[in-house]
This record gives sequence, C-alpha cells and structure tokens, in this order.
Amino acid sequence: MNDRRRRGRSGRRPTRGPSDAGASGGEHLTEYRRRRDFSRTAEPKGREPADDSAPRFVVQIHDASSLHFDFRLESDGVLKSWAVPRGPSTDPGDKRLAVPTEDHPLDYRNFEGVIAEGEYGAGTVIIWDEGRWAFEGRGSAADALAGGHLSFRLDGHKLHGGWALTRFRQNAWLLVKRDDRHANDHGTPDPARARSARTDRTLRQTAADAAHASAVGDDDEADADPS
Repeated sequence: MNDRRRRGRSGRRPTRGPSDAGASGGEHLTEYRRRRDFSRTAEPKGREPADDSAPRFVVQIHDASSLHFDFRLESDGVLKSWAVPRGPSTDPGDKRLAVPTEDHPLDYRNFEGVIAEGEYGAGTVIIWDEGRWAFEGRGSAADALAGGHLSFRLDGHKLHGGWALTRFRQNAWLLVKRDDRHANDHGTPDPARARSARTDRTLRQTAADAAHASAVGDDDEADADPS
C-alpha cells in the first residue's frame, strides 16, 4: 500500500446540510460514556457545542486489539462513527467494510494519544485526516443514514471529493470513493507507517512520546516527595 500524503486543500468550503448538527448530542452519548472511566482515560466526556460552520469529519488510526481506522462524521451534535478495518481507499474499485460503533462527542475529533491499558479501546490513536464534509442529497444527513445510504463530499488534508456509505446488512456498511477527479489507485496507506495530519507522528512515535511524558511525570512526582 502506498503511504503518499495529499497535503493540499481545495478552496471550496462545503455548506452545512439540514440537521447535520444539533445542540449538544448528549442524549446520543450514553453508550460512549458507559464504556469509559474518565478518571483513567484522557478521552473527552463530550462538552464541545456544535458551531455554525460546515460539519467536520475525522479519520483516526487506532492501534487497539486490532489495528483499524475510525471514520467519523459530525451529524446531529455528535460524531457518527464507523470502524473501517482496512481504512478508506481512494480507489473507487475498493469497497471497504465499515462497522458502526457508538456515537462519539464532537471534541473526540481532537483526541490523539494513548488510551490506558485495561480501558475500553486501549491503545494508541492518531488523527490521520480531518476537515469538512458536506451531505449531498435531499432531506437531511440523519434521514439518509437512517435510510441506509449517505452520499457526501470530503474536504480534508488527504481525502477529497465524493464518497458514499451504504448499509448492506445490519451493522455492516460499505465505504466507497466516487469515481471523480480526486480518485486514484493509491488505495490506503500502511497504518503502521501513516502519519498524523496534526503532528506528523506515526503510531509508534505517538506511543513513545506518551511513555516518555509519563516517565518524566513519575520522576517529577518522586523528586517532589518530601519523604
């Protein structure tokens, strides 16, 4: 797989579709919060309100019990989320399995780091891509998702142009790139070598930095102990 990175953004800013964001999304986050001990994980509880700009998306690489990509779209005040084992592909011929997961809070799009051992989803997370997205179709994105087919455009650092999510059975969707000028045969990068869109770090570098920060913190606490 190719690890080429597309850094450019198009100048077009998509507009927000009807019902693409809500006020808080709190009622959707019960399952997300139930699974996490926020005294042990740095993941956000979910406090960021929706804003008036175009809805956002994020693609995170998550080195948990299995290495996978998490694809998240802002809608109805939360991040609608899918685990994509092989990651989004820029090749329209690739149909990538996308398994829906619990809704995540909007501020999860900023999360990059290490989820502690023993916690749900324990492992390293990096932000592989992020940007704006726009619903394409009639009605609302929420209605399209409920109906099992969402057509949309992405304007990210690496992913651009038209895409579709289609449900083909219960709890199983396909994520497919539209055949447009942004399509190519590059496929998906090797997740172990892919770099964060924010920090340019790999998963391994992110984990090493977190371990170093933890060790420094432990040393500082030991130095401050008067006993």
